Amino acid sequence: MKLQIKNFANIAVGIFALLAFTATANAADVVAPTGADRALTVNDFMPHKALSKEFNETWSYQFVFDNGTRAFVNYSLLHVPGSGRKIGCDLSFWNFNGKTYSVGRQYPPERLVANKEKATITIKTDEYLLENKPGKGHRVFYSADKGGKFLLDVTFESAVSGMVPGDGIWTYGSQKFAQYIHIPYGRVTGKIAYNDDTLTVKGYAYMDQTWQTAQATDMAVRTINFSTSDKSPMHAGRITLTTEGQLMGYALFNGPQGMKVAIPTKIKEGGTEYNGKKFPKTTLAFEWKNGVTPLVFPVNKVLQKASLLDKIDGWFAKKAMKVAAGGEVLFYRGRSQNGLGKNIDWAITGVKD
Repeated sequence: MKLQIKNFANIAVGIFALLAFTATANAADVVAPTGADRALTVNDFMPHKALSKEFNETWSYQFVFDNGTRAFVNYSLLHVPGSGRKIGCDLSFWNFNGKTYSVGRQYPPERLVANKEKATITIKTDEYLLENKPGKGHRVFYSADKGGKFLLDVTFESAVSGMVPGDGIWTYGSQKFAQYIHIPYGRVTGKIAYNDDTLTVKGYAYMDQTWQTAQATDMAVRTINFSTSDKSPMHAGRITLTTEGQLMGYALFNGPQGMKVAIPTKIKEGGTEYNGKKFPKTTLAFEWKNGVTPLVFPVNKVLQKASLLDKIDGWFAKKAMKVAAGGEVLFYRGRSQNGLGKNIDWAITGVKD
């Protein structure tokens, strides 16, 4: 179904940059974060200092509601080519009474206000809100009137505490990429709405935050996101593959010995090492350091295939986006059994094969 979005080219560039898609980076080694695994703090949640012109940062949420509806929310600080520094706010509903709706808004950077004492981030006078430190009581609020009236207002009733390896920063050549899994699993309640249709919802959610010093087109070729429908046993995280097939990012595993940071050592597709050059079509198998239980799930059944171009109006804007991205950027989203008796919700993002 065609997504109901107009004049979305600039924000789409930012979203694309923040989700780690195609890459043109020269061969470079990946250096892992330094320091011991630790709990996350309010400092991690607050916006980070821009270390370069193209510095970008995103707070991402994936909501899987018990009624079958899903919502994807991204709040971003980004550099838009030709426009400078911007705030991006985007929301997508999937299977909202059988339909899909999306919206994106863009604002000048001064509209974002971070209050460390309250552990809260507000955008455009509370039209967008990340309230309280991620965890129990964390509230996510999104309201927009563009191509329809959108509302998401949900609060975490419970949440598994997140962790991060050391400083959470990977170095790739001269660039840096950081990732913080604030909520690997949490139960949420609230309401979502499109126009006059309002749904009371409950379900589970995953939340993380990333920043990087360059556009993702200069760093990575594909990103794999996954979260589990129950808090234990659980794998939840985001893994990014560079153009050489090297791995950045991490997951969290909650097993019999409690929570562990899971650093990937290898990804295989159907027994062959996966390099991320194309969308996988069979089964992905993740191997980890420190004896973390392997993660295996099939990706052959996709619930949703969405294109970044669906959010862009106009032939010229679509053409410009394809050129900038090196092709059409797709989101493959699905749900599988993870081999541990749990449902795993996954999203794979990259340029069309």
